[in-house]
Amino acid sequence: MAIEFRSVTKRFADGTVAVDDFSLLIPAHKTTVFVGSSGCGKTTLLRMINRLVEPTSGEIAIDDEPISTRNPVQLRRGIGYVLQNSGLLPHFTVADNIATVPVLKGVPRKAARARALELMDVVGLDRALADRYPSQLSGGQQQRVGVARGLAVDPNILLMDEPFGAVDPIVRKELQEETLRLQRDLDKTVVFVTHDIDEAFLLGDQVVILEKGAKIAQLGTPDEIIENPASDFVASFIGAERGARALRQKRTPHGIVLVDGAGRTQGVLVEDSP
Repeated sequence: MAIEFRSVTKRFADGTVAVDDFSLLIPAHKTTVFVGSSGCGKTTLLRMINRLVEPTSGEIAIDDEPISTRNPVQLRRGIGYVLQNSGLLPHFTVADNIATVPVLKGVPRKAARARALELMDVVGLDRALADRYPSQLSGGQQQRVGVARGLAVDPNILLMDEPFGAVDPIVRKELQEETLRLQRDLDKTVVFVTHDIDEAFLLGDQVVILEKGAKIAQLGTPDEIIENPASDFVASFIGAERGARALRQKRTPHGIVLVDGAGRTQGVLVEDSP
């Protein structure tokens, strides 16, 4: 399902303009990442897709149907939503957390639990954890439960609001790789919010770099943005002006490595597979 923002503005009661005349087409079956500094409006944009936040003006459409015509509760139940810190219900078990929305939609509890167990397999969780509570899980396990819950009704659209921001770097890397695998396998329309440009470049088919008021500083693929930053702001944001994106070869006793502008090793040079 494609999502389109049409001249959307959001002005809060205190006069703050979080989103100022924003227009964008989010293609179906791709991952679009909103990335920017805190307060740029990226989370507000995400929450307008499932009507947790209502625009002041303009409209948002899913497959050309304005979402303002949809019942907001029913709309939300058909869209996957993954939060930072997982947002799990502490008094529900893992399986019950995953099954929450299917049960609300009328799926019998036995069938909803069976679906929850299947999704535990999908996100790499041992089924032995099904009857544990969130407090008994690690941070990475909690986030996997959150992703499974977001997928529970097999939504066409999955919204992910800085879902890996609260876990340690090793777990974060694992969850990023898991997200890439899930997208390859499930082919969803994913909208992902982050403040981490490296995460945006890793996960995004389309990356939207935002300035204050959700003004689009640059829109493109990771390759397009890295190769041709649209402004000094973008170059600074992605690290291009510091040489972080300009890699060169350095020969070592063991082979050739790639180093950045500061001389830090970033990777190794290998031959293409036949």
